[in-house]
Amino acid sequence: VGLADNMFTAARPEIETFADRTFKYHVAFDQLRVDESIGAICVSRPTNPTGNVLTAAEIGHLHRLARQHQIPLIIDNAYGLPFPNIIFTEADLPWSEHTILCFSLSKFGLPAVRTGIIIARPDIAGAIAKMNGIINLALSSFGPALALEMISNDKVLELSQKYIRPYYQAKADKALQLLHQELVGVNYYIHKTEGAFFLWLWFPGLPISCHELYQRLKFPGLEEEWQHVHECIRVSYAMDDGLVSAGIKIIVEEVKRAFRS
Repeated sequence: VGLADNMFTAARPEIETFADRTFKYHVAFDQLRVDESIGAICVSRPTNPTGNVLTAAEIGHLHRLARQHQIPLIIDNAYGLPFPNIIFTEADLPWSEHTILCFSLSKFGLPAVRTGIIIARPDIAGAIAKMNGIINLALSSFGPALALEMISNDKVLELSQKYIRPYYQAKADKALQLLHQELVGVNYYIHKTEGAFFLWLWFPGLPISCHELYQRLKFPGLEEEWQHVHECIRVSYAMDDGLVSAGIKIIVEEVKRAFRS
C-alpha cells in the first residue's frame, strides 16, 4: 500500500514455453533496473495470480541485488514455505538481514483472524509493529495466540505437509486435467502450476480483450502496452469441484466462441 501514485515499477518477464502446453515466467534480469530511486525489491512466492515459484537461482540473484544496493528484499510468502506450504515444486526459503518475509494465517485456513506475520531484522519488525499499533488501533489477539501454540508444537508444519498441500495439489491436478481436455483445438498455454490457489491461462492471439471474460487483472508498475496482459486470465480451483468444473467449461465455451467469431 503506497502513499503516492506511481510508486511501483516493474519489468516484463521472460516467457518459456513447453511442449505440454504449459509456460513459465522467469525474471528478466537484463531488464531489471535497480538504482537510487528503488527503495525495495518485492516479489511473491508462489505468485498470485500465476502460481509461479521463483527458482533458487532467481531468489539468490535478488538477494545479491538487495545486499549490493542496501535495500530490503520483500517476499510475500502467504502461500509458501514452511506454511501453508502450498508449493508443488522443489523450493527453499533463504533469509538474510536484507530480507523481509511476509506470512499470513488466512491461506492457512484462518482468513477471519486477519493475522499477518513478519520476519525481519529487529528494527524493521519493530517499526512494523508500531505502525500496526497506530493504523489498526485494536489488534486481534486470537490469531497470534492460536499461531503461537501451533508453531511451538510444530503442528503448523504437520497440518501444512499432511493435509493442506496434498488437498490443493489434488484439486489443481483435477482442474488441469479438465482444462487440457476441454481446450483441445484452442491455442492456449497454462502457467506451470507450482503453488497457490490459481491457474493462469494464456490465449495467444485472443481476439477479444480479457475484459470481456472478466475484469482483467492489473500488472502494477508496468506502464507500457503489452498484448500479453490482454490474453491471460486467472482461474481459482479452490472451490467445490463441481463449481470448478462448471466454471472451466463456461470459460472454454466463451474462449472458443471468441476465436470462432
